[in-house]
Amino acid sequence: MLVSWALLVVLAGGLVALLFAFVKTRWIYRQKVDHPVLQEVSGHIAEGAMTFLGREFKVLTPFVLVVALLLALGNQGALRWQGAAFLVGALASALSGYLGMRVATAANARTAYAAKEQGLGAALQVAFSGGTVMGMSVVGLALVGLFIVLYASVRMFGVAEAALSGIMLPMGTAFSLGASSIALFSRVGGGIFTKAADVGADLVGKVEAGIPEDDPRNPATIADNVGDNVGDVAGMGADLFESFVGSIVGAMILGLAAPAAAELKLKLMLLPLLIAVVGVLSSVAGTALVRAKPGSDPQKALNLGTMGAAGLATLLVFGLLHLVMGAQTLSSGAGLYHVFGATVIGLVAGVVIGQITEYYTGTDKRPVLSILKACETGSATTLISGLGVGMRSTFPTVLVITAGIFGSFLLAGLYGVGIAAVGMLMTLGIQLAVDAYGPIADNAGGLAEMAELPRSVRKITDSLDAVGNTTAAIGKGFAIGSAALTAIILLSSFRDQAGLASVEITDPRVMVGVLIGSVIPFLFSALAMSAVGTAAHQMIAEVRRQFRAHPGILTGEEKPDYRRCIDISTRSALREMLLPGLIAIASPVLVGFLGGISMLIGLLTGATITGVALAIFMSNSGGAWDNAKKMAEADENIGKGSDSYKAAVVGDTVGDPFKDTAGPALNILIKLMSMVSLVIAPMLKAFWG
Repeated sequence: MLVSWALLVVLAGGLVALLFAFVKTRWIYRQKVDHPVLQEVSGHIAEGAMTFLGREFKVLTPFVLVVALLLALGNQGALRWQGAAFLVGALASALSGYLGMRVATAANARTAYAAKEQGLGAALQVAFSGGTVMGMSVVGLALVGLFIVLYASVRMFGVAEAALSGIMLPMGTAFSLGASSIALFSRVGGGIFTKAADVGADLVGKVEAGIPEDDPRNPATIADNVGDNVGDVAGMGADLFESFVGSIVGAMILGLAAPAAAELKLKLMLLPLLIAVVGVLSSVAGTALVRAKPGSDPQKALNLGTMGAAGLATLLVFGLLHLVMGAQTLSSGAGLYHVFGATVIGLVAGVVIGQITEYYTGTDKRPVLSILKACETGSATTLISGLGVGMRSTFPTVLVITAGIFGSFLLAGLYGVGIAAVGMLMTLGIQLAVDAYGPIADNAGGLAEMAELPRSVRKITDSLDAVGNTTAAIGKGFAIGSAALTAIILLSSFRDQAGLASVEITDPRVMVGVLIGSVIPFLFSALAMSAVGTAAHQMIAEVRRQFRAHPGILTGEEKPDYRRCIDISTRSALREMLLPGLIAIASPVLVGFLGGISMLIGLLTGATITGVALAIFMSNSGGAWDNAKKMAEADENIGKGSDSYKAAVVGDTVGDPFKDTAGPALNILIKLMSMVSLVIAPMLKAFWG
């Protein structure tokens, strides 16, 4: 009865989030865009984005069906239903990206028009509302999807502990695996698309032709704006969807395995789901705090919303724990205050990681200023400085992650680590809204340029966009931090599911696994970076060809062929995304069946250690280079055709695949490898006896 009621609360929370997203969608579509050029260009962006997403889903559909079939055939008895759970997870993840991107491509023109007609406050409201649809769609579909899978398991197999651990939680794991698979391909494919277009637009348009960013004469401009949506909206949405689901499912597994009485185990298993519902309510309340007046700082308005949501969530979680746990304690003596402390540690760690990321990537902060100073002496020093900033940023970030892991473990054991991961993403609804706001603001600035709106409009959209670069970097920081915590709990869950009591680190099989795992993030990143380079080469050649064959483009007498550039990015992204994704899925399977369970644990350990550090380095280097370029564009003392400006553009161009393709995909890589291992754990246990 308790399980059924808790799952109904989860369903209610998911429906509240989806209803809120629906209301915001209706509000956005009611906003006027009384400007024909804005409507036309925004239509091209929406068409290109939806075309790419449709073609991507067609490519992924056979893969999803094959994996679902293998899960159904590779398991025995009730576990055959994992194939269906995998399909539900993949569908929910894809749908969250689709809904968020559809609204984002409608909000961009409305943001630009609101900036023209009503100013900063109205523009911020439209852009943030578009991001809110993304955030609430993700958490809503995640909770509804988990309800479908878990409630179906309960109805079919009951709520006895054996059924919960043997059927219900493996079904949740398969759901999470479906979400992770779509997330990786969406992140990598979207990242390749957007950065190929961005690099081509910047190097040929800004550096060679000397035309401004988002100039309609640049053939790659529309593809660049399409890429912002498929990479930074749909890709990030799918990314954090699987982070959210993975942390919840991992904590549920640890809850049922916690050293406690049977009744408390059940409550601990359900607690992550209920905390997620509390986060939905807090996120809805936090969105009401995001307001900006003329001349105010949009960053402060967004910070107020996220901090307000976090504060409210903290109060509500304490009440929830008091209601669910009461005076009951684990065998270790940990009670509600210890579990509450672990939740708060996760939440605080996420906020601190965000602040560290903002320091290393924010405009007017010392690290970005140092890169801007390095631009004076050319591209080489710009690159060296940015690499140094990214490397330095890994140390404090990893310290916070490790402090969060160790502190939560001391309070409530491994279950505390799991709850800390849930706490970090508890207010994901508003965190992702702030993140998705960035590409909407970026698109709005591009549309303002292409529609030749007054400079005052571009000034407003630039201020929103500069904040958006930082919020996007903070969103990646949250994703990386949660990935580290989630990987720890998934690794612990895998060890238990595989029936391994302990692992000897000096075992040669473990060491071999660690070494192989430690280079997989580098191999994965190399493939992603090379894919961007290959696609960008084709894009650059096409833009140069159009300028050479049609000189009237630069004089404004001819229109560029935008569709050809979009097609180049689309074909390259769909072709190049497959190999990195297959490495993430195949490597745990091959190592597990050929090398054994101990070697697989070593593989996951090595991949997690190097993957987290490499992801932080790449994301923060790219974010810092991006904002250094933004500062160079805003500095009247740096001419658009000067060597310093060109050096800043080169730095940003190198940083683009760092921060938007390889870097953010790494956190999905390490979780997907752990999730694949967890799903095949029963098979490995039977195979190795």
